Amino acid sequence: MSDAEDIEQIKAQKKEELLTDESTDDTTVSPDEPVHVGGVGEFESAVEEYDTVLVDFYADWCGPCKMLEPVVEELAAETDAAVLKVDVDAHQELASQHQVRGVPTVVLFAGGEVAEQVVGVRDKSHYASLIERHGA
Repeated sequence: MSDAEDIEQIKAQKKEELLTDESTDDTTVSPDEPVHVGGVGEFESAVEEYDTVLVDFYADWCGPCKMLEPVVEELAAETDAAVLKVDVDAHQELASQHQVRGVPTVVLFAGGEVAEQVVGVRDKSHYASLIERHGA
């Protein structure tokens, strides 16, 4: 083989490798546990990074929030949605920005936009159907 043929063969092989890599890396794997948000930047990055994000706005003193916690943990483990937890006392700016007026409030983001908002506790199947309906 000539040098030109070798170069063309290498180019074709590299192109194929790149196309294969792109097709397998187009989605980001969501965490299997809820992620406790540390601030606005972390929140916005997660909403941008994952296709479907379920956000649990909670407070430590809130009884219904504690009832919802195991459900949120199961959803994180069982679905493809990323699950975030936002302490409304520590992150009042985020709570205000997303019009959280009571806790628990669960907000579902799909494609970076708010798709659903649920105030109060619902059963696991309700949240799972929201996630399924909006893409994960």
